[in-house]
Amino acid sequence: MAAPSSSSSSSSYSSSVFVIATLLIVLLMNVGPSSAQLTEDYYKKTCPKVFDTVESAVKSAINKEKRMGASLIRLHFHDCFVQGCDASVLLDDTSSFTGEKTAAPNNNSLRGFNVVDDIKSKVESVCPGVVSCADILAIAARDSVSILGGPEWDVKVGRRDSKTASLAAANSGVIPPPTSTLNNLVNRFQARGLSTKDMVALSGAHTIGQARCSLFRRRIYNETNIDASFARTRRDNCPRATGSGDNNLAPLDVKSPTFFDNAYYKNLIKKKGLLHSDQILYNGGSTDSLIETYSKKPETFNDDFVTAMIKMGDISPLTGSNGEIRKNCRKAN
Repeated sequence: MAAPSSSSSSSSYSSSVFVIATLLIVLLMNVGPSSAQLTEDYYKKTCPKVFDTVESAVKSAINKEKRMGASLIRLHFHDCFVQGCDASVLLDDTSSFTGEKTAAPNNNSLRGFNVVDDIKSKVESVCPGVVSCADILAIAARDSVSILGGPEWDVKVGRRDSKTASLAAANSGVIPPPTSTLNNLVNRFQARGLSTKDMVALSGAHTIGQARCSLFRRRIYNETNIDASFARTRRDNCPRATGSGDNNLAPLDVKSPTFFDNAYYKNLIKKKGLLHSDQILYNGGSTDSLIETYSKKPETFNDDFVTAMIKMGDISPLTGSNGEIRKNCRKAN
């Protein structure tokens, strides 16, 4: 067989180099995202005291007001559902954008911003410019659950903070309202990569916290799948007329409102869900069996809740060189 010509050898060599280069690019592309994933030991060297610092501040805040635990969990939830877990929910309005704080799901509803400021200040004092506000929200949510008697888990960290926020995004329906149908709840959570089981487990966070009269008025006066005695009790502090007592509060869990347990699900079986979006989870639909399981098996609820919280914390984080580490959680650097 004749030896290949120098031109064909050159062509073959060039082709080999091209193939190898292409493979390297593909490998690098595959390595990139995985190396930027969140990890539990992200701050092991740069801020080893971050978890103790956050826990101490959260414990202090909850000791002053038990309700704050639920408020911190809710901040993390509302943050992650709008453009990912990037602390955009904490940004104040600026001349260049209107943030998420005045969006319909958040206005006169989200709270705990001052507590987050306090946590951030304490973290900055031990390791300045290292820990993101987005990670602080995730850690504070975990600590709130465990301090109030719920499960503990290792929080993945390494998120960075957004430089902007969007009122339109927060108002777009990504956060399901308390009037939601079961289908809307399922669809909203699925849109963020969370299953129906995740949604039902995360709803169990309503075992703590309170809601305003304006959010449950229609349920206690108009709906029929509600315990009559429970409805009467709630009406005592929530007048029928709109504009009267709108901000009066009632516990989401009538049984143990400051303790993280599975009583929420037991309440639903007794038709004592405060919000429409709570009781719709146990109303002859596809999630009834899960509600019954969680009402009888607190360990199963705890396990599924932890799994769902970790998944929610993974929603579209900014990592690597994206975003920034804010010095002040309320404004971009």
